[in-house]
Amino acid sequence: MSFSPVRLNHAVLFVADLERSVAFYGDAFGMQVIAREPRANAVFLRLPRGDNHHDLGLFGVGTAGGPKQRGAIGLYHLAWQLDTIDELVDARRTLVDRGAYTGESSHGATKSIYGVDPDGNEFEVMWMLPRDEWGAYENAAPIDRLDLDAEVARWSGVRTGGVLEAGTTSEVSP
Repeated sequence: MSFSPVRLNHAVLFVADLERSVAFYGDAFGMQVIAREPRANAVFLRLPRGDNHHDLGLFGVGTAGGPKQRGAIGLYHLAWQLDTIDELVDARRTLVDRGAYTGESSHGATKSIYGVDPDGNEFEVMWMLPRDEWGAYENAAPIDRLDLDAEVARWSGVRTGGVLEAGTTSEVSP
């Protein structure tokens, strides 16, 4: 017997410096603090267009565990979906400006930019092609070079993220 969630609702990270991480996710992603729990040294953040109670929880634990090592057992990365390919250009610029950009790739059906937060937690910021355009990528996940300029030229203005504002959904238009 199995179960089938409808989506990942939120992520929670342990961080060394709680306020540093709150500032990073606020500045880079525009997340807003919606709750603080001082007894747990925790902060809960929501994306500006999110419809979750919180999209990210941060628990400050100090530096006792040392920095996260890439390739160690545990979470590799989280993926944050954008509504348009144009927003992916903005995300890349934001991450480069903050010294948090680590790379980019095309996975066929998705176009991705990668970054890292102040604790070394990796994340992906991605845009997904309209479902009826997946074609050969329906059952494939290549890791290819991303030509973001060409993708913008082809897909600029096409919305596929679904959520525009809290409680409002977009129509997918090719």
